[in-house]
Amino acid sequence: MGKDSIRLIANNKKAYHDYFIEEKYEAGIALHGTEVKSIRMGQVSVKEAYIRIEHGEALVYGMHISPYEKGNLFNRDPLRVRKLLLRRAEINKLVGRLQVQGYTLIPLSVYLKGNYVKVEVGLARGKKLYDKRESIAKKDQQREAEREFKIRNLK
Repeated sequence: MGKDSIRLIANNKKAYHDYFIEEKYEAGIALHGTEVKSIRMGQVSVKEAYIRIEHGEALVYGMHISPYEKGNLFNRDPLRVRKLLLRRAEINKLVGRLQVQGYTLIPLSVYLKGNYVKVEVGLARGKKLYDKRESIAKKDQQREAEREFKIRNLK
């Protein structure tokens, strides 16, 4: 495993269905030892997680990291609030963007980059119901076109 190798641990597919992702940021995350071991085993979920900026710090809420089996008393609360490690300029930029109505911050994925646990953060704008239907229709059209193309090329 190289220095810059990336290994995806958890992905938030629901985010791409519910939101338009406008910008992406890479952030580190402040963790304790047993949490890192649990993440390496793939025991993390970001489906219900969201990010808030409070007192100049980015905090992730609702990110579930299962307790490490062999961690006993060193295990922390699985749903505790965790600090994201972003640069001050990035946080200030995000604060300005979040004041616009309809924007939110959500974790898109958790991955290992070398030895570090990273979180991909997305600046997102919520989709309305008709937007979701429209994106589903586009995916169906794309799938149908690929199927026809495959059938035509097999003949």
